[in-house]
Amino acid sequence: MTDTVTATSDRRSLREQVEDLLPAWRSWYPSLFDAAADLGLIRARVCSPSSLMLSNRHAAVQSEAMQMFKEKWSVEDEPEEPQLPIRLQRHPTPRKPFKKKPKPSY
Repeated sequence: MTDTVTATSDRRSLREQVEDLLPAWRSWYPSLFDAAADLGLIRARVCSPSSLMLSNRHAAVQSEAMQMFKEKWSVEDEPEEPQLPIRLQRHPTPRKPFKKKPKPSY
């Protein structure tokens, strides 16, 4: 029975849930979120500071989306190109000095 009640409450908006439990919430709370938090409808979760950075969250979402795309379209990872050794020049070619063009005389 509680699963049915929970499933039904999940489909309703937060405002509807708060108004069902406390119809006059506006006279007691400055915002809907304050009322919902006090009523236990929403709760804060403790998380690591690194998970709060948008770049980390976006990277995780992008990675998950890429994985879903590969699974849906049966895409295989491309093989990595072999690493080539970096060639270092022992004696870089010297630059030629910049020569100014002579001004034309009229």
